[in-house]
Amino acid sequence: MIVEELPQMSIPPSDDWLATEQGRYIMAWEQDKVDALIADQFGYNALQLGSPQHRFLAKNRIPLRQVVGESGDVDVFCDLRELPFATNSVDLVVMPHVLEFHADRHQILREVERILIAEGQLVITGFNPLSLWGLRQRLRMGPDEYPLNGGYISVLRLKDWLQLLSFEVDRGIFGCYAPPCAQERWLKRWHFMEAAGNRWWSYAGGVYLLRAVKRVRGMRLIMPRWKQQSLPAKALTAITQKEFEDRGQ
Repeated sequence: MIVEELPQMSIPPSDDWLATEQGRYIMAWEQDKVDALIADQFGYNALQLGSPQHRFLAKNRIPLRQVVGESGDVDVFCDLRELPFATNSVDLVVMPHVLEFHADRHQILREVERILIAEGQLVITGFNPLSLWGLRQRLRMGPDEYPLNGGYISVLRLKDWLQLLSFEVDRGIFGCYAPPCAQERWLKRWHFMEAAGNRWWSYAGGVYLLRAVKRVRGMRLIMPRWKQQSLPAKALTAITQKEFEDRGQ
């Protein structure tokens, strides 16, 4: 039996790692894709869970945009497993690299489903285990640091989890096909893999972005049949005056 290794607590992206070439490479791709995806999303309330160093909601038009997290420069400080928002009150939730760095990922998804309105949107980014970045994470040597200390989730598994919560995944994007090189010059040398990866092995990008919509199935009330079927009226037959008199005798 294979036991999935999960982190024991929420681990936000390290400021040190975000300042590296790898961090800037990943975050630049994600920021660009999230901006394009949610720029025209309307509503009243939008939340970003985790990664307070990057404001993924900056290009969105929703008036109330808040960053929620368990540490860092956040607008709402709370446990992501118990979000302090009313049920069916949020239009958009963006979750950059939250699930693979939290031990109670299922509870977080349940809380997100609870607070989203019907047809509300959820955007998730994560590291792809079926990629060169995922291979490096499985073969890691040395210090167990971000982002190697997470429990990466495949897209297929994440889709299954979302479907169980009545989400419908309507968009998926892979990106960052270059190997996880530490130096900028090597990342630039592998830049040609971006176009080649999109065409030939699109599922093997280092990170992915999923957008899901919360669906609420409509209910149909089955009412009892109060009206009873009326009995068919007997046909009337015209008779003559003589026949009427004869029957009266």
